Order: sequence, then structure tokens, then C-alpha cells
Amino acid sequence: MIPGSIVTAGLLAFVLVNKFVDHLPFYRQEARFERLGMHISRQDMSNWAMAAAKKLAPLIELYRERIRGGSGMQMDEAPVQVLEEPGRKNTTKSYMWLARGGPAETPVCLYHYEPTRGLAYPAEFLKDYAGYLQADGYEVYDRVAAAEPGITLVGCWAHARRKFHEAATASRKAGAAREGLERIRKLYRIEEELRAEQLAPEQFMAKRRELTEPILESLRSWLAKKSETVVPSSLLGKAVGYTLSQWEKLVRYLEHPELTPDNNTAENAIRPFVLGRKNWLFSGSARGADASCALYSIIETGKMNGLNPFAYLHYIFTRAPLIADSTEWEELLPENLNIQEVNKTFLATVR
Repeated sequence: MIPGSIVTAGLLAFVLVNKFVDHLPFYRQEARFERLGMHISRQDMSNWAMAAAKKLAPLIELYRERIRGGSGMQMDEAPVQVLEEPGRKNTTKSYMWLARGGPAETPVCLYHYEPTRGLAYPAEFLKDYAGYLQADGYEVYDRVAAAEPGITLVGCWAHARRKFHEAATASRKAGAAREGLERIRKLYRIEEELRAEQLAPEQFMAKRRELTEPILESLRSWLAKKSETVVPSSLLGKAVGYTLSQWEKLVRYLEHPELTPDNNTAENAIRPFVLGRKNWLFSGSARGADASCALYSIIETGKMNGLNPFAYLHYIFTRAPLIADSTEWEELLPENLNIQEVNKTFLATVR
């Protein structure tokens, strides 16, 4: 996989799964290898990670194409500290962006590092995109959608619910906040029960509308009345105001069978990065942050599709050096793999 180095496909997969799945920084792995009588420096492991990410750039581009080619996507972002960024202090906050989408049966997620949380990256990534975009109420997404007529914004009920939960836990008299939570909870119950029935898309949408729209109409009426009596700056007032301001986007999930009430699958996809960040604290350079994005993208996409992270990386690191034609990279996409066979073959190899 990395010409001129000692690293095998198995060792490389082991090191990267330790870092990006089990959140074990390279310096801790260095100490573990030393205890086993092997010297593998943290710098070597860092160099391997960056070299592997660079070689897998064509696969990352295919991930990007799959996400942009789907009928809908979800986006989220989380802060990260990156050292040695030109013209910036090491304490300056940078951001890891996440997009999740692609085929419903074989979803893809793509991480991307940017120095800022501004408009530049989402505007570039979503340029000429046509489809649904589900995100929280961050105004940058509204600005992108305003500039791209093909984008239909979908809101996130989890964010609305979170605000009512904050109001309920902060007040001794939380009756109204708890009522808001229960009303929203009904939407989730319907979604969960209908998904479990595994209906045809048309049946699912018709039944979801039939059961959900009366609850939504009642909820909106309740919110409108509450907005006239609550203090806007209170936690309950903020919950009511946020939900009403996002209403058109919040109810839009009813328009497509693949849409869900919230953005939680994207938040769940970015959570491994957030957990890892607590252990390794920062990226040593922008180049290292870019490499981390590529490797998180591959690992989390594999996990979403039922692939053992070791198995998927080992398979990729074994096949990638043999690719002679650019079209062969498509063979490494989960949609083109026999997932059970990849997992089974790898486990047989390590045994």
C-alpha cells in the first residue's frame, strides 16, 4: 500500500482502526508496541495515515459523487483544533464538516476539514446540487439553499425536541415544556411503527401523512397559543420560537419516503470523531486533518454498511495497490462488495 515502507495491509489497518475507531492516539500505540518489543514511532504511523489517505483520494471522490447523486443528504459540523495552520493561532477553532447520503441501501458519509464554519465549503460542496438537504437551523444552510434553486431544505425535529428538553429540565414547573416533548414524541412513535411495517414507499408516505398531519396541525396551533403567553427569552420561549421559525422545514420530511424527522444519522456519524477528539485533542497540521477526514469517511461508511472496519480497510489496502484503471476504484464501494464475504474472508485470514 505504501511503497518503501515496512507496513503491511494488516498492520496499517490495525493502526488506523486503533486510532479512528478505538480513539487510541499514535503516541499511545507507540507505547503499546514498545511493550511488545517493537519500535514503531508515532511519526511513522502518522506518515502512514497521510500516505494512505492520499492514495485513496479516488475512492473519496467516488464517495462525494455518490452523496451528491442521491435524492437527499444530511449535513452537520463539529469543531476541531488544528495546529500549524498558516496565519492562525493554534488555539483558533477549525471545523470538521460531515455529509451523509447516497443510495438508501448503501449510504456514504464524507468528512471534510475546513478552517472555518462559514459559507465557503457548503457553498462549494452543494453547488448545482438538486435534492433534499436536511440539517439543523444553522443559517449558512439557508444561504446556500437560497443560492441553489435545486435544494429543498428539511428541518430537524431532534433540535426542536432538545430545546423543549432543556426547558423541561431547567424548570420546576415544566408542564408546558413536557407537553411539547410529548407532542413531538408522538411523531417519532408513528415513524418508528410505520418503518417497522416495511411498507412499500407509496403506502408508507400515504399512511405517514394520514397519521402525522393531524398531530402536526394540533402542535402548530398549540405553539401559536404558547407564543402569545411565554417570555421569548425564556428557555420555553426559545423552544417555541425555534420550532415555529423552522416549521416549514420541519414538516418537509413528509414529502419523501427516505426522509426522517431528524438529522440524527448525520450526528451519529460525526460522533466517533467527537469521541476521538477527546483522546487525541488536536490534529498536528492541516494535512493531518485532511488525512483524518479521508480515513474517517472510509471507516464510518464501512460501518454504516455492515462492514467490519478491520475487514474493509484490509480489503482496500490489499486491492488498492493493484488498481490499474480509474474505473476499478468503484469495486471498493460498499454497493459493489459482497459484504458478508469481505467480513468472512478477513476473519479467516486473521485466525
